[in-house]
Amino acid sequence: MSFKPLFSKSLAADPDRLHVAAHSHHLWPDASYDGQIECWEDAARLADRKWDRIMGEVWPEAQRHVGNELGGVPADRLVFSANTHDLIIRLVAACPRKGEGPLRILTTDGEFHSARRQFARWVEEGRIALDVVAAEPFETLGERVLDAARTGEHDLIFVSQMLFGAGRALAPLEPIVDLADPEGPWVVVDGYHSFMAIPEPFAKTLSDKAFFLGGGYKYAMAGEGMGFMACPPGFGPRPPLTGWYAEFDDLTLPPGMVGYAPDAMRFMGATFDASSLYRFNHIRRMLADQDLDTASISAHVQAIQQRFVGAIEGTVLGQAKLLNSPGDNPGARFLAFRHDCAADWCTTLKARNVITDVRGRVIRFGFGLYHDPDDVDALVAHLKELS
Repeated sequence: MSFKPLFSKSLAADPDRLHVAAHSHHLWPDASYDGQIECWEDAARLADRKWDRIMGEVWPEAQRHVGNELGGVPADRLVFSANTHDLIIRLVAACPRKGEGPLRILTTDGEFHSARRQFARWVEEGRIALDVVAAEPFETLGERVLDAARTGEHDLIFVSQMLFGAGRALAPLEPIVDLADPEGPWVVVDGYHSFMAIPEPFAKTLSDKAFFLGGGYKYAMAGEGMGFMACPPGFGPRPPLTGWYAEFDDLTLPPGMVGYAPDAMRFMGATFDASSLYRFNHIRRMLADQDLDTASISAHVQAIQQRFVGAIEGTVLGQAKLLNSPGDNPGARFLAFRHDCAADWCTTLKARNVITDVRGRVIRFGFGLYHDPDDVDALVAHLKELS
């Protein structure tokens, strides 16, 4: 069955494009257009009163969708922001320090750019002390992170559930989460490449103790503007970086009093663009109407991946190292190939309007609902012409 009709607007916008970067900028389904229009119409129709609808209907619906997708996380543990970088800054500002000196963070060398760059800059300024665990060998990453975390030397542990560069999962996650404590260390799980790629990636029991970051830009198909965070109860009741929405439920507080919501809203910022939440809600309704969930979408993608891997013999990718075989790591929505020529291949493909991306020496091919076997055949044909 082809799901291309669900993406008719995006596909028709550039019919000659072969977009195999669903792990990067996922093409938007038609349902997202309906959400964008509804957002505009609400603003025109309700003006100032639109916030009553946003905070009373749109926001709670998005919370329920995210909570259900994560694996039963209560809606009041979820907060939204424009991006996960914004949420990382609020987290680090709120995280308690066990001793004197800079905040001590444990992480890996496989984290996404926002975290990697920000941590490196804070190290330059002496704001944090950073211990970095090598992601490879991938098979022992979880054990090595756990060993480092058990030393008790860190205030914050920041790890990816699915490495954005290699598409490999960190496991087991539960023993690392079990180390979390409101007084430190805090455990933060970056789930940008697991949300809506792995069914129920962050169960309620994990949300009791750890933070989880994700967003709508990748597999949620909703575009930018919808970063979210699951916040365990009792961790950071009064974040120092705070916007007025953190006390939105009670705007009658006396002047000078800094109030906080008792739930995840305590990490809120200020005025925001709600259009991404409208898009996300419409997409989730569309998936429900089509009887599609993360498991069924993943099955579709994995079949496409397996067809692709089975057809690359005789192409330049036959010379590259596949870092995440579909059978060995079924959760990843992209295939990562390492080779010294990866950047050149990406550039050449882009000139042919074949869109993929590269991270250092790794070229990534991401597939989604809008791909069929014919797309794989077309991609392989392009690859056979590269040298």
